[in-house]
Amino acid sequence: MATIGDFDPLNSTVPATKIELTVSCRNLLDMDTFSKSDPEVIDNTLNPDFVRKFVLDFFFEEKQNLRFDVYNVDTRSSNISKHDFLGQMFCTLGEIIGSTGSRLERTLSGIPGKKCGNIIFTAEELSNCRDIATMQLCANKLDKKDFFGKSDPFLVFYRSNEDGTFTICHKTEVIKNTLNPVWQPFTIPVRALCNGDYDRTVKVDVYDWDRNGSHDFIGEFTTSYREFSRGQSQFNVYEVKKRKEQGTLTVTLLSFKVESEYTFPTSLHYMSPYQMNAYAMALKAVGEIIQDYDSDKMFPAYGFGAKLPPDGKISHVFPLNSNSENPNCVGIEGVLEAYFQSLRTVQLYGPTNFAPVINQVARCAEDVTDGSQYFVLLMITDGVISDMVQTKEAVVNAAALPMSIIIVGVGPAEFDAMEELDGDEVRVSSKGRIAERDIVQFVPFRDYIDRQGNQVLSMARLAKDVLAEIPEQLLGFMKTRDIEPQPALQRGRLQ
Repeated sequence: MATIGDFDPLNSTVPATKIELTVSCRNLLDMDTFSKSDPEVIDNTLNPDFVRKFVLDFFFEEKQNLRFDVYNVDTRSSNISKHDFLGQMFCTLGEIIGSTGSRLERTLSGIPGKKCGNIIFTAEELSNCRDIATMQLCANKLDKKDFFGKSDPFLVFYRSNEDGTFTICHKTEVIKNTLNPVWQPFTIPVRALCNGDYDRTVKVDVYDWDRNGSHDFIGEFTTSYREFSRGQSQFNVYEVKKRKEQGTLTVTLLSFKVESEYTFPTSLHYMSPYQMNAYAMALKAVGEIIQDYDSDKMFPAYGFGAKLPPDGKISHVFPLNSNSENPNCVGIEGVLEAYFQSLRTVQLYGPTNFAPVINQVARCAEDVTDGSQYFVLLMITDGVISDMVQTKEAVVNAAALPMSIIIVGVGPAEFDAMEELDGDEVRVSSKGRIAERDIVQFVPFRDYIDRQGNQVLSMARLAKDVLAEIPEQLLGFMKTRDIEPQPALQRGRLQ
């Protein structure tokens, strides 16, 4: 019996708050002789506003130390020692969030006798908005006397903050020597543009690019995500406010669409095209050995903790192959295929309840107690368990049946609850009843990850340890029931 489980999107028992950090620097040390310093991807400036954001998990109860090093990039080398060090700063994430307006400005240091300038952090809690917007803009063709004659225009997008300041969120590419700039379509997370507040002001600056970094400001206009979402219309033709009135300049939204962002890359269930995730590795490692002892190679496979199509009903025990009449999969490869297909059709959802799937297997085991079959339930989990009381009762009941439970913990969470179920030190008990046998074997997958990235070796180590107790558990059940081995032709099978 194989069960792929824990369809819970959380990778930790303690939910984290997602924080977006925006970084700027002011008055950086000038390391170049003939031009300004070139920090990261921002050319020729001593006052960079970095477009790239840092998204961090914030835990109020933890001290999260941060270190920022600033370098002047003059070559394409990926070796950081080849670039000029401009300064560094140490702080904690809590210091940034706890500052007035969640804005912290600190002095850079690290070069004796030099003033290295300042580094500025702005933090904002990210909304749960998962949409991604794709848009394209252009400017109208102008007379050569106007700003875009022989110009190299680009756009800079900012979202407004509560204190009236603005945070940079996107830059378009530069269009060289044009009177009629049409920028390429670009994609931006909606939460980067407005953090889920559709009426939040979005400011767009128009610049004429200069090689020396002193880009000429042409003008600006303001809008909002809600306005953008109306698409190409009269509402999205913007008159640019300029410092000097030299004709009319307008920027037009050519197209706008919104799509949902897929979040599996941040999940332990993420299906990488290059390697198996931890769930799949654990299933394959254990399953390929167990299946040798099953005569028909048919494995019922269940998931738990998901909303199922078409009505979004929450289920804590559902067949991965979507066939409630026949949850069997052909071989471990069939189970893997059903698992991957299930990820594409269900919505991961909590709470994470173990008892229903244990009881499901127990109902099968209690129908065959003559020793002709023995059931092994493989559960793969991230450590979250929402029904510990019911689960302990289910384990105690199952201990009297021909079955064993293997639990493989994946991810970085603490697995105290799983250790308790393992029962190596203290036998699991429920309502005054103690399990008559130790039937649970738990291991954290992270203990078996090969440091050299050898998946085969990792899987071999895992399988060896989690299966080590199965023969003893099987024999223990047989002995308590005075069941003796049958002649070879009458032997049953392991499920």
